[in-house]
Amino acid sequence: MSLLPLEGPPGPLPAAAPAPLPISPPAPASAGSRRPLTRLTRRLVTVLPLLLIGIWAALDWRALYDGTARLASADPGWLLVGLFYTGLGWISASVVRQGALPERLPPGLLVSSQFAAGAANHVLPASLGAHAVTLRFLQGQGIPLARATASLALYALVRPIAKTLVLIGFLVALPGLLRLGDLVPDRRMLFLPLVAAGLGLGATLLLLTLVRPLRRPAVTFVRTALTDARRLHTMPSRVLALWGGAAAAPLLQASVIHAVGASLGVTLSWAQVAFAYLAASSAVGSVPAPGGIGPVDAAMVFTLAVYGVPVSVGTATLIGYRVLTVWLPLLPGVLCMSALVHRKVL
Repeated sequence: MSLLPLEGPPGPLPAAAPAPLPISPPAPASAGSRRPLTRLTRRLVTVLPLLLIGIWAALDWRALYDGTARLASADPGWLLVGLFYTGLGWISASVVRQGALPERLPPGLLVSSQFAAGAANHVLPASLGAHAVTLRFLQGQGIPLARATASLALYALVRPIAKTLVLIGFLVALPGLLRLGDLVPDRRMLFLPLVAAGLGLGATLLLLTLVRPLRRPAVTFVRTALTDARRLHTMPSRVLALWGGAAAAPLLQASVIHAVGASLGVTLSWAQVAFAYLAASSAVGSVPAPGGIGPVDAAMVFTLAVYGVPVSVGTATLIGYRVLTVWLPLLPGVLCMSALVHRKVL
């Protein structure tokens, strides 16, 4: 028998530590609470273009008034011809957009989107507004972002190449009619486009070298663009739409200027006005101005003066051209953009 003292009766067991309360995740926002925010955002986006155009009209009212006053004394028949060519310009832009994509887009919505893009193009420089509207439209039609962006890049690349080819065609076909000696710029000016292109390419390569996360998206974008470009050039209808529409676009714009000039008594031939526009827009078209307004107008007045048009008449011609291509379609274009946003097309 053990001589150790017996232990007393066992005491109560220690109480277990209280279990931690479960932390419930935050409840997701209900669909009902998201809808008011979505509706508010859509309404703001719908009204924003109208607000921007109102501010622009208030800041540039004098140009609008002078252009309208000068057009009041112009030949209305020629102005209707210019307005007709303006409408063909939107169709030309739609044809080029379709030519830059293998998929078939709905023609009515495509033309409407380009009409709206024309209004946005005169608000932001370097065609950023038009590209933004078109990108939203393409994504709404089910085009992936990478391929939609590649389509915009192809569109932006083809248009200046086509314009240059048309300009070369004028130089070859009509050398004696165009007074080339007075329009050829100084040799130092010829290096400006090459310097600008070199700086842009160098800045892009430097950015890709320093910012590594951009390399993979850039490589993917280039591969997508090359794949789509090769595929498009195996489709004759797309080749004709892409290059034919891009070549027709500057000629239609020159036709508007010729019609407005004829309404004000300018006696230059269509070929001279078209060459003057091609030369002026090629020389200063790379300047990032909204819709090219400003640099192209000044260069165009200079080229018209070379052909003997008085500066005052040339200025009035360009003001009338801007009224037909910018101010008259601007409010309808903004309303069209608002309607497309409201219908969730953009």
